[in-house]
Formats: sequence, structure tokens, C-alpha cells
Amino acid sequence: MSIYALQSPAGGFLDEDLKHFNKTFDDWCVQFDNYDDAITIASTLEKNKYAEVVEITPLSYPKYFFHNLQGVIHATREVDGNIVCIVEPFMGSYYRIAVCNLQSKSVKLTPTHYKNTMSVEGAFANFKFSDRKEDWKCSH
Repeated sequence: MSIYALQSPAGGFLDEDLKHFNKTFDDWCVQFDNYDDAITIASTLEKNKYAEVVEITPLSYPKYFFHNLQGVIHATREVDGNIVCIVEPFMGSYYRIAVCNLQSKSVKLTPTHYKNTMSVEGAFANFKFSDRKEDWKCSH
């Protein structure tokens, strides 16, 4: 499922009053369930309040909501109320699994580095939390 929002070309999302841009996406941003509604509202804005309609998908979600998450996101899924991602922190680096906490907005990388997509995809598919949040593991 996707949501749509109005974003300034310089960054930031339009507030619900349609007057100010937030630096980050939050509950006060204008959100739409479909692209047509977003375009309709965007077309009514004054020229000095130009906004682009952006689609926020499960794959792009962490980019907008977790600003501490750096790198290229290859996959996402929800596990126990967290967004878990396959991340390539920088081009050519080993893959990592990032855990994005929806309540605290914190991002933690698991300690394991994965050399190739086969190994990280297997770990990602089997990712779960142990009883202690510090002890993340993959079940096989």
C-alpha cells in the first residue's frame, strides 16, 4: 500500500494548514490515499508554495521516517512493530540488516555484515527478535 504526500522540491512536507513545510514527515503532514486527490490539492496551491506529489511505499518508507538510516534500502518488512530493512550503507559495502523502531524512531544495525545478496536475503527472511531486544537473530 502507498500513501501520497506533498513535498517541497527543497525538502520537507507540507503541513495540514497548507502553509508551511516540515523538515520531516510527521502526523501533521498532508497525506492522501490516492494520487489523484494529491494532484488536485497540489494544483490549488499558490505558485510560491510549489509542491511535488511523492509516493511513499513500503520500500521508501524508512527514508522518510528514519533520518538516521543511511544507504540504499533493498527490502523492508514489518517484524514485531518494527520496520526491518536490508541496507547497503554505502556503495560497495557489505549488506546489513537495520531495525527501525516505529515508537522511538531509532535505527539500529545488527552486528552481522553480509557479503552477498543470497546471505542477507536468507537472514532477512528469517529475522526475528529474541526475548532480549539486544539479541537479534535469524532462525533457520
